[in-house]
Amino acid sequence: MTDAPSGERAIFLSDLPAGRRDCAFACAVMVASTVIFLVLAPFAKTPLPPFPAFIPIYQAALFINDLITVAFLLGQSRFSRPKALNLLAGGYLFTALMSATHALTFPGLFAPSGLLDAGPQTTAWLYVFWHGGFPCFVIAYTRYGPQEQPSRLSAAAMLRRACLVVAAVAGFALIATLGGDFLPPIMQGNHYAPAAVMVVSSVWLLNLCAVVALSRRRPYTVLDLWLIVVLCAWLFDIALSAVFNAGRYDLGFYAGRIYGLVAASLVLIVLLHENGKLYLHLIKLLHSDREKAAELRRLSTIDALTGIANRRAFAEALDLEWRRMMRHEMPLALVLMDVDYFKRFNDSYGHVAGDQCLRAVAQAVAGHARRAGELAARYGGEEFAVLLPHTDLAAARALAERICASVREQRIPHAASEVAPHVTVSIGVASIGKIPELAAALSRDGTAAAAAAAAPAARPGPTVLIEAADHALYQAKTSGRNRVVAAGPHDALAAAAPAAAA
Repeated sequence: MTDAPSGERAIFLSDLPAGRRDCAFACAVMVASTVIFLVLAPFAKTPLPPFPAFIPIYQAALFINDLITVAFLLGQSRFSRPKALNLLAGGYLFTALMSATHALTFPGLFAPSGLLDAGPQTTAWLYVFWHGGFPCFVIAYTRYGPQEQPSRLSAAAMLRRACLVVAAVAGFALIATLGGDFLPPIMQGNHYAPAAVMVVSSVWLLNLCAVVALSRRRPYTVLDLWLIVVLCAWLFDIALSAVFNAGRYDLGFYAGRIYGLVAASLVLIVLLHENGKLYLHLIKLLHSDREKAAELRRLSTIDALTGIANRRAFAEALDLEWRRMMRHEMPLALVLMDVDYFKRFNDSYGHVAGDQCLRAVAQAVAGHARRAGELAARYGGEEFAVLLPHTDLAAARALAERICASVREQRIPHAASEVAPHVTVSIGVASIGKIPELAAALSRDGTAAAAAAAAPAARPGPTVLIEAADHALYQAKTSGRNRVVAAGPHDALAAAAPAAAA
């Protein structure tokens, strides 16, 4: 319902500025209420059949609405405008308790003259105190602006304020019952006495003062706007049920109380609506945060230049596949490659061309790592790696040969290379499978790996595979580059020996 900007918009009804659509909708409600009032007012004295059950139904709905509104306002007061919202919550608690007391004392409902030792004037005066008390709370609420600094009220402070409201309700009930003889009579049976006009007019003017006090607060919050609508409905309630009508059980009596119920429900409806919007907004934020977190995790594992996995993603995948290999005793292969004479390429063609070269090589590498679990990554600088789960040395070497050929087929000029007129790569391949067997072989060679076979915690880690592939890559470079060299069993043993002896 609000067209306020959503960038830094307030999320609570008490802070949310009223937008054009809010004002338009509130005005439409007020216009409709005014039209209905003008239609009903001339017929307010029309007598209707007495329907005593209307009172408990009306008062129960009013009581529940007001208590739910109290709960919402107190909940929001923990985070926004605590003093103002606690005062307003006190007003709704006052109306809830006064409506219950009014119902208990209504003549002919629970007892011929009402409960609580009620007299003939008790119910009417309780109506006066009830409809005159709430605008006092609203006027007190207007003393605190939207800029009130948040300060959490303790539970004890809230309880004290609730006790004061209960005491006020009890005091008014005592005045209307035990002190009824000292109050001017405003009822003659079921009809109003002449003094009722003056008393009810005072209450009506008090509600009008609350409307004026609220209307002078600029800019309006959504809560302020709907409080104005509520008080206008109360003005129609009082006018229909206590000014233009003749007494109980006429058209004005019923219509005025329906206005009062609608007025009590308006703020609650808006609170529920805004709370639903807030809940939906929080769900959207949660989904957005999850998507952003997933995107950040993805970006944190992607190399910004080449678009393939980075060193961090490679390390995580290697650790995962290594543990899986240890558990299932399946082979794990690694292809480690280096762009030949890449520093000379940068010096000859510039860093922009060097970046383009690395992207092209990365795409050639990634194009051959398509099976589930296989990972192509930029290992660092001009070095790339391909992790190959469930792949033996022969299959890994064959894939490396295809990568080497794909890079050559791109025909990227490289005049400074000593092995070819275009960009080439040197590749080292290693594969490892059963670490316990490897440790046993090391122990037969006289190393300290005998304990590694018996103590799983002492077994070599995934760096064994990296060192073996790196050793094979070194051999590929020293033997002329632009080729693939696969690490033999002795290379894996040599790489594992230091780790096993540690």
